[in-house]
Amino acid sequence: MGARYAGRGKWHEDFTSLEQSWVLKGITAMLVSLHHMGQKTCGSWHPRPFIVHGLDIFVPVGYLFVGVFFFCSGMGLYRSLHSKKDYLKGFARRRIAPLAIAFYLSEIIYTLVRLAMGEKMSGLKIFWYLSGLHLANVNAWYLVTISFLYLVFWVSFRRCKSEGKAILWIVLFCLAYSVLGAFIGRQDRWWMTGEWWYNSVFLFPLGLLFGKHEQKVTECLKKRYGFFLVFSFIMLFVLFWLSEMLNGTVWEYFDPWDDPMKVPHRLMSAGLQWLVALDYTAFCFLLLMKVKLNNGALRFLGRISLSYYLMHGLFVELFGFNFMDISGSLFYIRNVALYILVVLSCTILSSVAFNWIWRKTVDLIIKRSPAKQNLV
Repeated sequence: MGARYAGRGKWHEDFTSLEQSWVLKGITAMLVSLHHMGQKTCGSWHPRPFIVHGLDIFVPVGYLFVGVFFFCSGMGLYRSLHSKKDYLKGFARRRIAPLAIAFYLSEIIYTLVRLAMGEKMSGLKIFWYLSGLHLANVNAWYLVTISFLYLVFWVSFRRCKSEGKAILWIVLFCLAYSVLGAFIGRQDRWWMTGEWWYNSVFLFPLGLLFGKHEQKVTECLKKRYGFFLVFSFIMLFVLFWLSEMLNGTVWEYFDPWDDPMKVPHRLMSAGLQWLVALDYTAFCFLLLMKVKLNNGALRFLGRISLSYYLMHGLFVELFGFNFMDISGSLFYIRNVALYILVVLSCTILSSVAFNWIWRKTVDLIIKRSPAKQNLV
């Protein structure tokens, strides 16, 4: 891993630097793919003959990893706002438009693969897929959500006279967005298809707040580092257990989507999962204060993490027991270790290709000079 321990009483002051964030995002991208591989191989909802255990621990924890991405995005935006001159000028063209391009490239690829794998599509269904209103790539929900958050960030920091008020508007947006998701519940046609659309979204404004108060928060953590590290570790298990217990027996995400009486339960479920995701993210950064990761492969993976995120779902399905519940898979790999190896290998190779195509398309459409760093 190329890890380097800071030593007793010492710290890695660059634990939130861009390079360390890249490494963290590289690790997190792989964990997200393991989460989806776990869901594909041992999700309890699958027919029993196709359940193969081995990745069970990853099945219920995807929102923790996505929370890291939201937090890093919020923290990174705040830092850029204060380190880059006129950062908000042309923000929509430089930051939001590339996300839209990545989203639609992904939708085109997944629509073509769905067709090649035998999904029956009318012209209208193809239109819905290519419009993005019905996701061909179900994992692309993250791009929809982060694009809205970027847009709200841009508008809020342009219009508000104080940063505190701007962040408050972003918090209110996240709350309204979550309430909307809770009212919709689960459905499989348009956007907001389930709780994963909003059960880690509050990590974005928390990332902004951390960016704003990073020095004060860091000094506080240093004074009681051992306590905070142990406390966050213990609370991670306590909060996660509490979340699983309450969400499975008392507060249900899974009640009929058109029952408005279940909205408070869904919001309480989401609120508890926001806490779990925050605790997990805090624990990750507490570790980085002491342990610096200098792994070049993970740093590279972090730089293309969005491309990795968008592409991994293809191979999770192509080598699973079926393809998105619409046809047989390309090749069913039942051995879990081999399945992981093949999916990760194919994902990394395809991510490099997708990232190159994405950059070239962004340069062509937006007519900007090639970027030297990750577009997100």
